[in-house]
Amino acid sequence: MPECWANDEQRRRKAGVPEPIGFQTKPQIAAAQIRQAVAAEVPSGVVLADAGYGVDGQFRVALTDLDLRYVVGVQSTLSVWAPGTGPVPPKPWSGNRRTPKLLRRDHEYQPVSIRQLAQSLAPSAWKCVTWRQGAERPLRSRFAAVRVRPAHRDYWQAEAHPQEWLLVEWPQGEAEPTKYWLATLPSDSKLKELVKLAKHRWIIERDYEELKQELGGPL
Repeated sequence: MPECWANDEQRRRKAGVPEPIGFQTKPQIAAAQIRQAVAAEVPSGVVLADAGYGVDGQFRVALTDLDLRYVVGVQSTLSVWAPGTGPVPPKPWSGNRRTPKLLRRDHEYQPVSIRQLAQSLAPSAWKCVTWRQGAERPLRSRFAAVRVRPAHRDYWQAEAHPQEWLLVEWPQGEAEPTKYWLATLPSDSKLKELVKLAKHRWIIERDYEELKQELGGPL
């Protein structure tokens, strides 16, 4: 239901919209569909999604809570803790109030955007990877992968976010990186494995478009 409908009580009453039905974002709808699939014991795999879903921290947390691994696109502005860094522990207890539990940041310990982190990586971090054979030539680009901790709103938490893979694509000749992904694959995963999964979403989109044509209309 569109948000303008969900928030319009007069329109809802006139149309007879049931009370439980309300507005949901696309990531919320996707998370609900995945929960239904898990409950129905559909065989699970790695969840792939573009940045429209991956940038939503609650969507990523929902997948982790379901014990599902993911490789999802994210925007260059997403903040993370660079390798070897993290939030400051809670303040020591002063004895005259409740024990502090929330993580902190200060002038020395601050997260960075994934764009900043990518541009700071050493040249040796970038490797050329071929992920599949295209129609005319092998598909190949430069990638780097490092272990990071997402930093989104961790100052409201008592524990830091778990480490994840940050995968970055920076094609040869481009002025800056072009694509970013977060992945919860095991820490010993190979770069080529991360790249193949990140790029596999294109095949899913192609199959989706072909399925719509076969069925004769939009899904």
